[in-house]
Amino acid sequence: MRILAWLIRGFLFFTLFAFALNNQQPVTVHWFFGAEWRAPMVIVVLAAFAAGCAIGVLAMAPGRWRRWLAMRRAPAPAAVTSAPPAAAPAATARSGPSTDFGPEFPPREAL
Repeated sequence: MRILAWLIRGFLFFTLFAFALNNQQPVTVHWFFGAEWRAPMVIVVLAAFAAGCAIGVLAMAPGRWRRWLAMRRAPAPAAVTSAPPAAAPAATARSGPSTDFGPEFPPREAL
């Protein structure tokens, strides 16, 4: 599985590298008030991609900030001071760590 992941990463790298080599022509980006920016096309595409990622992250920030503040303001759960549970009978004991949904799936030793 690791070999397949590295093959996909290598393919992606060489595809982007070939894209960069094929788009070295200078382009002019015209801004407002007569300002312009001249750069290779691959740099302009990379800058547009980075700007889009930054705008997307900034668009998500207010919602995440509100959830973070709500979690901080929420009262802490009360500590349970009961006796430890009795041991489960041997017939219902499960192997490995268990949750409300049964034993851990998939089993870690299989990975």
